[in-house]
Amino acid sequence: MGRSKFPQEGAARKEILRQLDEYQQADGDWKHGKTWSLVYDAGEEVTSLAQEAYLKYFHTNGLNPFVFQSLKRLETETLSMAADLFHGDEAVAGSLTSGGSESILMAVKTYRDEARARKPHITQPEAVVPVTAHAAFEKAAHYFGVKLLHAPVDDTFRADIAAVERLITPNTIFLAGSAPQYPHGVIDPIAALSDLALRHNLRLHVDACLGGFTLPFIKELGGAVPAFDFELPGVSSISADLHKYAFAAKGVSAVLYRDAALREHQYFAYGDWPGGLFISPSATGTRPGGAIASAWAALKFLGRKGYLELTRGVLDSTKKLLDGIRAIPELFLLGEPPAGIFAFGSHALNVHALADALEHRGWAIDQQVNPACLHFMVTPAHAGVEEAFLDHLRAAVEQVKAQPELFAQGSVALYGMKAQVPDPLIVNQFIKSAYSRFMTEGGQFSFEGLV
Repeated sequence: MGRSKFPQEGAARKEILRQLDEYQQADGDWKHGKTWSLVYDAGEEVTSLAQEAYLKYFHTNGLNPFVFQSLKRLETETLSMAADLFHGDEAVAGSLTSGGSESILMAVKTYRDEARARKPHITQPEAVVPVTAHAAFEKAAHYFGVKLLHAPVDDTFRADIAAVERLITPNTIFLAGSAPQYPHGVIDPIAALSDLALRHNLRLHVDACLGGFTLPFIKELGGAVPAFDFELPGVSSISADLHKYAFAAKGVSAVLYRDAALREHQYFAYGDWPGGLFISPSATGTRPGGAIASAWAALKFLGRKGYLELTRGVLDSTKKLLDGIRAIPELFLLGEPPAGIFAFGSHALNVHALADALEHRGWAIDQQVNPACLHFMVTPAHAGVEEAFLDHLRAAVEQVKAQPELFAQGSVALYGMKAQVPDPLIVNQFIKSAYSRFMTEGGQFSFEGLV
């Protein structure tokens, strides 16, 4: 992929757009439901409205709500609608962020700073999270100097409450659970975590980045969704991504706190800068106004009725897929996922080989470890592709069974090399190096040289 030189003269508009179309030919085909993550498409009507709303605020900046007071109003109303959905009262306050990772980063930073203010004797803060908690908690702990203690999960892949309690120490400042967790799509026992947090006088963050804007509607449709939000007295904060199942433009998530006093610990202020009094509500400085406007527009446009209809379609597609997967003897589902997020594994064949066989057929597949499985997030874009995928899945299973040697390289080799190295620090460094090579040189992402 060679280096690009800074252009001497500008290119024609038509040529620029042509190149963009050409470059996109190598991307995953999300428009036809061939990707199972990253893109959440509710259809042309919702997308076009979100785009128009975004363009109206294309040049605005949420960094300064004193200048862009309409953005402050849009953000406040969006957060209020989210709080209402999550059984929050008038005291609930929050911020819009660039995504789930930033929302989780802000929650961890908030609890660290609150502990500094109210529990100054804690000099080495700790938090207890399930092993299935999103990797953003690891990033946040790394950035903010919080030690994470990892609780195991039970045979349903939900956080083991007894293990969580055993890990609580005098240095613990918060607990976390997921609704649902990313790897397997199951909901941690949030009610039990809420009780635990209250009993030990700890904060509890619920990561509902994936499920925040689907679980309430699944429950309304009769799905088995336990309480997971501010309805539980021990829940002190929630993260939920609007650019996922709320169908906003990419780059907008919400982090909500039980009250504004808690949210103040999220803010950063600096009063001695020659550039003026500086206050930043979240990790980023500039915050694109278009993303905020798109989130507000999507919630207003769809309302409960629209989200219920879209959720019903996702559940219908998910049922077709799960029924088809259960009918394949070589495969099994992990846990009992209530939403459109699930994973399946196999005792009979290498699922990384299966992923490659499916990718050869045009599907973008997310692969996971501990245990080895393939991960799926169903969206409205998958309506109508269920049978085509299941046909390819059955064919891929038979191909991998009959000709495993065809898949000895690729993902099988990649994940096989990782499994041979027990030291996670070594693996982490090789991941960084491999990613750096991939971003600089292109080609295949590889752990070459790891073993």
